[in-house]
Amino acid sequence: MLTAIHTDAAPKAIGPYSQAIALDNLVFCSGQIAIDPATGNLIEGDVSAQTQRVLQNLSAVLQAAGSDLQHVVKTTVFLQSMNDFAAMNAVYATWFTGTPPARSTIEVAKLPKGALVEIEAIAVKAA
Repeated sequence: MLTAIHTDAAPKAIGPYSQAIALDNLVFCSGQIAIDPATGNLIEGDVSAQTQRVLQNLSAVLQAAGSDLQHVVKTTVFLQSMNDFAAMNAVYATWFTGTPPARSTIEVAKLPKGALVEIEAIAVKAA
């Protein structure tokens, strides 16, 4: 059975989608951008600052679903510019300690609200 996941600790969906969907032991997280959930606004700052906020948001969604970043098996990172790869990667590495998940990184023309980075994830629920 599909279960929609929602938490006020992460930004509200800005369209007709759920923050995440849980199915059995899996959690499928929608892409997160660097929106401050308290204000609903995109944070200011470079890709490093935005990646930090994105991973805070993703972590909050996973927690609400009964998981965490250590149980992520796959991420997809969308960058407005591949020139930001090293800076994003440096922040990303601090959040995924131990065995990092599989990952794809894709450069895109635009992201919602002018974001520099968006990350989606698939995880298993914590035991």
